[in-house]
Amino acid sequence: MTETVLITGTNRGIGLELCRQLSAKGMHVIATCRHASKALKELNVEIIEDVEVSAPSSLAKLADKLKGRHIDWLINNAGIAGGIGLGDIDDSAVDSFISMYRVNSLGPLLVTQALLPNLHEGSKVGIITSRMGSIDDNDSGGSYAYRMSKAAVNAAGKSLSIDLKPKGIAVAILHPGWVRTDMTGHGGLIDPDESAAGLIKRMEDLTLDTSGGFWHTNGERLPW
Repeated sequence: MTETVLITGTNRGIGLELCRQLSAKGMHVIATCRHASKALKELNVEIIEDVEVSAPSSLAKLADKLKGRHIDWLINNAGIAGGIGLGDIDDSAVDSFISMYRVNSLGPLLVTQALLPNLHEGSKVGIITSRMGSIDDNDSGGSYAYRMSKAAVNAAGKSLSIDLKPKGIAVAILHPGWVRTDMTGHGGLIDPDESAAGLIKRMEDLTLDTSGGFWHTNGERLPW
C-alpha cells in the first residue's frame, strides 16, 4: 500500500526537494503551501494551496479537505528567517519577532494538532528546525528572533513526542544543515538535494525509541 506524506512549505528550497525525492521513492505526496510555484506544479504531487500554517482557520479547512485520509508522514517544513541583533529591537522588530514565532514555533504545533485525526499508530512527524535553536550550541550570539523561535519549536517537538507516544506516533526534531536556498541567500554548505536526502533518512530511521531526539540531517545527535 502506498504511503502518504504531507509536507508544508513546499513551493521552493528544502520543501520542494523533499516533495521531489519522496515522490520518486513512491510515496503519495501532499504538498501544501500558500501559493504553488511553477517548479512545484511540474512535480507529480498533490498540491493544496492557500494553507497558512499559523492560522487555525486555514488549517481547519485543510483538515476538512483531508477528512478520512491517513497520513503516514507529516513533515512540518514551513518557516521564515531573519536576523535581528542586539540594538536592532524596535517596534518594527517586535512585529518580526511575533511573525517568526507564529510561523516557526506555533506553525508545526498547530498543523500537527489539526491533522492529528489523520495520523495513526506508526505515523511519523518531522519538525524541520535549526541548530540555531540549540542553547548549548550557541557560540556566536545574535539572530534573536530566529534563535528564539527555533528554541520554542524544539520545546514543542519534545512535548509532542511525549504526548503522541501512547498513540504510537514518533516525532523527530530535525536540523537540515546550512542549505543553499533563497532563505539563506544561497549561502551555505550543502545543496537542497543533499539536505533532503539526509532528512528522509532520519525519518526512515525514526522509531518510538528515538522519538523526541534532535538530529542533524547527517545523523549527528544535537545538544539542546
